[in-house]
Amino acid sequence: MDTKHLGINSKLIHAGHKADATGSVNTPIYQTSTFAFRNAAHGAALFAGEEDGFIYTRIGNPTIRALEDSVAELENGCGGIATSSGMGAICTVYLALLEAGAHMVSTASVYGPSRGLMEKDFARFGVQSMYVDTSDVTQVEKALRPNTKLLYVETPSNPTMQVTDIDQVSAIAHAHGCLVVVDNTFASPYLQQPLELGADVVLHSVTKFINGHADVVGGIIVAKETDIYKRLRKAMVNSGCNMDPHQAFLVLRGLKTLGIRVERAQRSAMEIARWLEKQPEVSAVRYIGLESHPQHELAKRQMKGFGSMISFELEGGLEGGRLLMNQVRVATLAVSLGGVETLIEHPASMTHASISPEDRHLAGFSDGLVRYSVGIEDVEDLIADLRQALDAASAESPQRTRNSDTSTMVEEPTLV
Repeated sequence: MDTKHLGINSKLIHAGHKADATGSVNTPIYQTSTFAFRNAAHGAALFAGEEDGFIYTRIGNPTIRALEDSVAELENGCGGIATSSGMGAICTVYLALLEAGAHMVSTASVYGPSRGLMEKDFARFGVQSMYVDTSDVTQVEKALRPNTKLLYVETPSNPTMQVTDIDQVSAIAHAHGCLVVVDNTFASPYLQQPLELGADVVLHSVTKFINGHADVVGGIIVAKETDIYKRLRKAMVNSGCNMDPHQAFLVLRGLKTLGIRVERAQRSAMEIARWLEKQPEVSAVRYIGLESHPQHELAKRQMKGFGSMISFELEGGLEGGRLLMNQVRVATLAVSLGGVETLIEHPASMTHASISPEDRHLAGFSDGLVRYSVGIEDVEDLIADLRQALDAASAESPQRTRNSDTSTMVEEPTLV
């Protein structure tokens, strides 16, 4: 079926699927390591790239290809490359598009391991990097050098929820002669298509919204142009970080409900964000759907919705964040995001702990920041859970104990 003319929810169901001889409604799991050739000439033609087909699952597999084709169509790219994890996708991009002596400019509040991989590993091979607030176009322009080969943008960013103008920074980068890669994990292709806005490559941790059920780890890269796609494909095949067929099957299953999951979760997120703005324990709320968000108008132009990721700052700082983590009951204390279950985490002590406090401050978030991924539970239950958790955390706060106890002896709470 030609699905290019269909709406996005129809594409989520049908894009990438090719009927086989059995008539299976779902793409089967081709759980095989290798594929037989019809004859020697067929094998030679496949290796030479003269004929389309499959050789070895590290190079390609029908189940994996169905997922790659589906996401590539959703992102309006020429081809997709599925990887064993989101970090596998990021590593593939770095390997394919950078070399010794090259310079990369990236979002300051980018996902911690994306920055750690560059600063701790690729730096050993002579790759340079600089991290700036990419929502500020002036900072992007100033950061570009003669040897800048890549602008790597995360928008909305993790965990500060800053929004970068993809069209504007892409034009600047291209005028400078460098490529633009956008990590689109927080938005998903349902809400944002960076390739349509000027980016050269888009990637996702499919672990998050695309799969949406907290049971698969995976990544995917989509390129706009064939020559970039081939470079990325070659790097993935040579490094061996391909997705497994069963992973691809599960992600294809999750992808079908992306639209309805995102729509429900973002409705709840708006209600929760507005509620959080009124709570005395919360000093700031970062949700791009709020009019108070500095890039709210840009998000309205660039995205088809505001998503379900919220970050909020607690008055209690680092200790306040830790106390709140121990008090939630409906939300699950865990890393990751974008699933049917609501997840809460404390970046300063968890996902971004590898980044120094100074760099976290420069990236635009404090030690009291909490990241909250809204799931599809009843919104009333989520708000009630946050209220009781804030109350319990305040009651356990050492500062509150000292201020409220009139005696000279204060028993400090035991933290777990």
